[in-house]
Amino acid sequence: MKNLKLKSARAEYDMSQAELASAIGVTRQTINQIENGEYNPTIKLCIAICKVLHKTLDQLFWLEESYIQNDQQENRTSLVSRL
Repeated sequence: MKNLKLKSARAEYDMSQAELASAIGVTRQTINQIENGEYNPTIKLCIAICKVLHKTLDQLFWLEESYIQNDQQENRTSLVSRL
């Protein structure tokens, strides 16, 4: 699931993926993967991102209940289809 909250927060500071990555000591590709939902960052990395963007964990990384329910349903459907 894409992290549009992170992308939006970066845009608030007119910060590129490369600039955010440099500020926290990771690669631009890592930020890109987080934003595209291809990488699940550690809590330490989440906190570092939040500090740079002056946001809380809830503001950038908390999943809404509807997203969690949809993801659980997709996982069940995928499991059943493999049986």
